[in-house]
Amino acid sequence: MITSKEDKMAELDRILERLSEIDKTLVGHTHQIKSLKHRMDKGEEQQETISALAQSVNELAINMRYMLDELKKQGIRLDKLEQEPKESYKYYKRLIIGYLFTGVISAIMGAVCALIFK
Repeated sequence: MITSKEDKMAELDRILERLSEIDKTLVGHTHQIKSLKHRMDKGEEQQETISALAQSVNELAINMRYMLDELKKQGIRLDKLEQEPKESYKYYKRLIIGYLFTGVISAIMGAVCALIFK
């Protein structure tokens, strides 16, 4: 099959045109690949940031749990401290009433004894 020079030139032109289209497509794909790589890098950075944030939140939750436990312990100690004056007041009140009662009974017995031994 012998073709003319013009047919060969036309075929070469079509091949060059097709190669030009392929080149343009490859350039477009290259730009898309670079864009995707850039987006992927950003996504990885965001993932690392989110992971660090999650770790910080976890540590914060643990610290808050310890603080809550300590706060409960302090509440119990505070209740004991608040009850201490009440307990002391009750003790001294009983003591004073006991002394007064003892004093009154002693006075009555002293008066009775004075009347008897007079």
